[in-house]
Amino acid sequence: MSKETIRLEAIDPIEIYGAANRNLEALCAYYPNLTVAARGSEIHLEGCPEDVESFKTKLTLLIERRKHKTAVTPYDVEDLFDSEAAPDRYAISGNAVIVHSSEGKPIKARNRTQEEMVRAYFENDLIFAVGPAGTGKTYIAIALAVRALKNREIKRIILTRPAVEAGERLGFLPGDLKDKLDPYLQPLYDALGDMIPAKRLQEFMAEGTIQIAPLAYMRGRTLDRACVILDEAQNTNIGQLKMFLTRMGCDAKFIVTGDASQIDLPNKKDSGLLKGIELTKNIKGIKTISFKNEDIVRHPLVAKIVKAFEKHEE
Repeated sequence: MSKETIRLEAIDPIEIYGAANRNLEALCAYYPNLTVAARGSEIHLEGCPEDVESFKTKLTLLIERRKHKTAVTPYDVEDLFDSEAAPDRYAISGNAVIVHSSEGKPIKARNRTQEEMVRAYFENDLIFAVGPAGTGKTYIAIALAVRALKNREIKRIILTRPAVEAGERLGFLPGDLKDKLDPYLQPLYDALGDMIPAKRLQEFMAEGTIQIAPLAYMRGRTLDRACVILDEAQNTNIGQLKMFLTRMGCDAKFIVTGDASQIDLPNKKDSGLLKGIELTKNIKGIKTISFKNEDIVRHPLVAKIVKAFEKHEE
């Protein structure tokens, strides 16, 4: 038999034990032959050496997880014993699997710039991902958000776009406002559908865990413990971009994606994307990832098409 005392330092014990000791009870359930007594910031253990060491390891991982979350729950305890759980869960390498698709296929970065974007996400609270169509900016952003939701690092995903369309006006589209906006937001639905089973996605959206809305709906909100993605940001003016960025609340991650060559505003000079990047470039915690034509991951012809149109515009 082995006896040992663990002292929790620089952390409130209730943050680890949970309300009514639920986290601690969930952890103890995995060690039926281990005697555990918690008194304030001290945990007294008595049992076989293997159980004592294992308990200490899991408790250390739970404390480490608390550093990345608003609060830990019994679900986090379950994850510690899941075969996929790992100490580096919150800081994956650039080319590691981000999340699995709804069909079980691994989704991960497909080139160096996407790998850079993945690393930047874990090192910063706000990232700008800019570059041509087809480079996977939005897809990787949504994959990172879904991963964070599945890992319970955040409590909701919010996806937004400015309601500006290429060559069309919303007023000419049939239906109410939702009917008008849904087709425009379809790319976001498509990406989510790749990563979350349809039924579960509907549940998430019904309960507000995943929200998709036009940019104007963000005004006045404070977005805590959320991963918030602004897509097609080249179609925002500087005021709209400022409004969006200042919605950031506690424990939030913001990702802004856009393509400065596809501005649909009547006056292209009104676009605030590049201006916003320039204004925030020296702020710690903000990172800009620049994609190039060679980073395009769609059909091989897409890169050639983009290059041909750029040459024509020049």
